[in-house]
Amino acid sequence: MQNRPLSNRNKWLYHLLPAVFWLLAIGGSLIPMLPSLNFQLSTFNYYSGYWVAAIMLIIIVFIGRIKRHSSSVEECFVMALLLGIASYWIPTVVFLTIPVWAYLIYRNLFSGRSLLATFLGYAVVAIWAAVFIFFGWIANPWAHFFALENALGWIPLGAILIAWLASTIVRQNLRER
Repeated sequence: MQNRPLSNRNKWLYHLLPAVFWLLAIGGSLIPMLPSLNFQLSTFNYYSGYWVAAIMLIIIVFIGRIKRHSSSVEECFVMALLLGIASYWIPTVVFLTIPVWAYLIYRNLFSGRSLLATFLGYAVVAIWAAVFIFFGWIANPWAHFFALENALGWIPLGAILIAWLASTIVRQNLRER
């Protein structure tokens, strides 16, 4: 299918709607910080959600640039490394591996080697984390994997992921019209 040039209105929408979605995500992720809501926020766990969101956006860009009919082994390894590092701040972020795998399966880029590369990436992070925890250089955040205070980081992460998804869908639909 050949893309037609965008009309003047669609050009405005093509650039304006994603900006609105990103501004809403930023504003939505800052709402729990309002003093009138009186949330008992652990600043480390909440602000770390922004770092994890930045890491996830890097993963999305990295995975999204895989060419058709190529291997995704290197990308799966890097994704596992980055998500493993991000799991220091939000341990449950490792579950984002499943949507990435689903995307790769949808594009016919996933293979057994990609699965092994993902496990190898997580193993590298686990070995280094074990060494750092053993020497006392870092605390063990994985001891309380499903702790409620770790869930606070999902607020900015979820807002950023929803904004990315909404802006991607809008841009794709405006390109096809």
